Amino acid sequence: MVQVTVNEGTLEGEVIHNEYGGKFYSFKGIPYAQPPVGELRFRAPQPPQPWAGVRDATKLGNECYHYDPFFGTPTQGSEDCLYLNVYSPEVSPPNSLPVMVWIHGGGFIGGSGSDDLYGPEFLVRHDVILVTFNYRLEVLGFLCLDTAEVPGNAGMKDQVAALRWVQANIASFGGDPNNVTIFGESAGGASVSFHLLSPMSKGLFKRAISQSGNSACPWAATSMIKERSLQLARDMGWNSKDEREAYEFLKSQPVEALVDRRVKLTYAEDNKEAALIFFNIVEEKQFGDNERFMPGAPIDLLRAGIHEGVEVINGYTEDEGVLMLSVGLDIQKVLAQANRYPEYFTPLPAINGCKIADQIEIGKMIKEYYFKDEEISLSNVDRLYAFLGADSFIYPAILWQKLCAKKGSNKNYLYKFTCKSEKNILKHLLGVAHVVGDKTVVCHADDLPYLFPMKIFTQNSLKLDTNSKIYKMIDQTTKLWTNFAKYGNPTPDASLGAIWKPYTLESQDFFDIGENLVSGTAPNNDEIEFWEHVYEKYCSKYAP
Repeated sequence: MVQVTVNEGTLEGEVIHNEYGGKFYSFKGIPYAQPPVGELRFRAPQPPQPWAGVRDATKLGNECYHYDPFFGTPTQGSEDCLYLNVYSPEVSPPNSLPVMVWIHGGGFIGGSGSDDLYGPEFLVRHDVILVTFNYRLEVLGFLCLDTAEVPGNAGMKDQVAALRWVQANIASFGGDPNNVTIFGESAGGASVSFHLLSPMSKGLFKRAISQSGNSACPWAATSMIKERSLQLARDMGWNSKDEREAYEFLKSQPVEALVDRRVKLTYAEDNKEAALIFFNIVEEKQFGDNERFMPGAPIDLLRAGIHEGVEVINGYTEDEGVLMLSVGLDIQKVLAQANRYPEYFTPLPAINGCKIADQIEIGKMIKEYYFKDEEISLSNVDRLYAFLGADSFIYPAILWQKLCAKKGSNKNYLYKFTCKSEKNILKHLLGVAHVVGDKTVVCHADDLPYLFPMKIFTQNSLKLDTNSKIYKMIDQTTKLWTNFAKYGNPTPDASLGAIWKPYTLESQDFFDIGENLVSGTAPNNDEIEFWEHVYEKYCSKYAP
């Protein structure tokens, strides 16, 4: 056992033998804020309370109450869930260690910082500290009534509270508060990107890695969330027009009633067979001296520039769109709608900002680009998920990169992840292997098993042969990420066989992270130019 003292009291963790060499110190279930229960439900998190004596830090804290739309696991967790975990290779190192803070994905609906998914074994062997944590999800994390009590973004303010806790306490674990890298995937990657825009997050980290999600992704932020929040209350039996009464009503509901709430507001939402996120990041109104996480529309804040001086890695997987054919969708209904309705292909920013005639024209252009005159079927489903990936992830990643490069005050790196092995398990976990077929795809989230053991999905995952092709890819990927955390440069020398150059508008450099590391320029270029043309013509705010 090992003890450290933080601002709130003394923690007792444990020393763990690492299958990949050495050991690490594990501290789990550390409260970084007060439990957001009772009067604190839906509110911004409050600072944690001190404790007396020694607190056991050998067990995970509760996960935040959620259901999981991706893997169909039962609803689980607790409202008392604002806990983090710290894994350090050395609590008293001669020099303070770089810190990597992981923000989990899950569509702002599910997920947690559990070591069943996000264990430290692959990363801590490179002499970095890993921090993982939980944050409130779905209605509990993102209800917004446009009132001082419920202005929205409580889940993002949880994340800020965790980052503030790290600043105040990480030195006790051997970490350097002046060298913190935040990183995350999917909704976690988008979260990282929102922290690069939020005044609440400024100064809390030095570097950032957004994997398969950023603030330009159309699914990451929402509009009409006040209307959605009020409709939620009406769906549950409340009948009034007063926001404060809605707040009191929702605050009094059992927690079980506040998950898996699919509150659809439009005819399109109700009828389109598509993956939708109903509660997430929103532009906040000002109430007195309340801190606002998102003081403007994310696309406008992005155009104005991210936090100056922060170095960033941003990228995507080769076959992101496979995800968008999963999460309980009826694939035959998807194919029927894609064949019949041009608007099936219309991107969300155009649906929200263009008249219906333009929406139909945009849908026709995109359908023509991907399918020409062909019927859409399982035989050409690869083109359907190519469209879905470009729409939801790949075009937004390049747009984000170009808008940041325009400002020129940040060093940014772009990647495309193409590792293929039996670690690419997401098409099976998402239940779409029968749709995709036999070929190995690099699905959304297929990068995660190359950063974390993910022992919940893989028996004996910590028994990998260190001479195997898989281990080589894990070693390369974790070196790129930890080099960046240490030096602000993923390839500070040529030891990995290729140099990853920062992205500029002139050269558009990127790195292909596969079995071999390859530098290149302007990835997916013809496709990206097509999307830019569509957005420039119809929705110029989303063109570079």
